[in-house]
Amino acid sequence: MTQMPPTPRRAVVLLSGGLDSTTTLAIARAEGFSCYALSFDYGQRHRRELDAARRVAAAMGVADHLLVAFDLRAIGGSALTSDLPVPKDRPPEALAEGIPVTYVPARNTIFLSFALAWAETLAAEDIFIGVNVYDYSGYPDCRPAYLRAYEAMANLATRAGVEGGRRLTIHAPLIELTKAQIIQRGLALGVDYGLTHSCYDPTPDGVACGRCDSCQLRLKGFAEAGAVDPLPYALHPNTRR
Repeated sequence: MTQMPPTPRRAVVLLSGGLDSTTTLAIARAEGFSCYALSFDYGQRHRRELDAARRVAAAMGVADHLLVAFDLRAIGGSALTSDLPVPKDRPPEALAEGIPVTYVPARNTIFLSFALAWAETLAAEDIFIGVNVYDYSGYPDCRPAYLRAYEAMANLATRAGVEGGRRLTIHAPLIELTKAQIIQRGLALGVDYGLTHSCYDPTPDGVACGRCDSCQLRLKGFAEAGAVDPLPYALHPNTRR
């Protein structure tokens, strides 16, 4: 009698369409998970990332891709959800100082809450998130202590945790990697970074600005990884328009 292969474990993967979340999805898939991608239309100004998320989800063959819409512009408080200008051309030393205006208040807490709800309905015990502490600009909800606290709360707050005996694990495989290391890991897994989008303030036709914090960190990462960024940039020495 032929033995049926084991059913792969399910995982909810937060997918913005950016470099980090795409690499995280590739890692989850490589670890054998059946991946359920979760993206958000939250009123962000750089909504080109949603098109990127759709491209990435399709290319990586996720089991399902859920797009949840809500509007954080009603709260504001961030250059990504208001008319505050996006910082550009900041020197490298400034990128590591303080919490930048591109921080969206409580964003990862909100995102993880949706992921937790979907994971419970899917009977999934794993959530993947692409947060990173080294090449990121001091976001408080990208720290290991925050993720440990959220995981502990999640296991107290769900029926699955209280009655079902299922323990949720939040995976942050990029948490201690530099941007260059993230890119190298993704390339080794066959990630096509030409499908992704990272810019905070793209041009009207969707071209990355090359000047915001996210573009600078991405370009620096590719340079340090010894790889070529496949995306065009509106203003960058190699792709100046």
